[in-house]
Amino acid sequence: MILGGFADVHIAALSDADLDDLEGLMELPDPDLYAAFSGAQPLTSPYKDGIFVRIKQFLDTSRFS
Repeated sequence: MILGGFADVHIAALSDADLDDLEGLMELPDPDLYAAFSGAQPLTSPYKDGIFVRIKQFLDTSRFS
């Protein structure tokens, strides 16, 4: 659910590396993703940078739109 909104908007513009990172994030447990996106808990490497940052920015701006 968290990743779906971002993917719906940005999937066509993602590079192969971004898609690989997105697939990696999708494999993480939902509670870990929610905690990371809400800021309650940091996300561990290799996922804490890259596409995660872009998704977090998308969620942060979408929340207030």
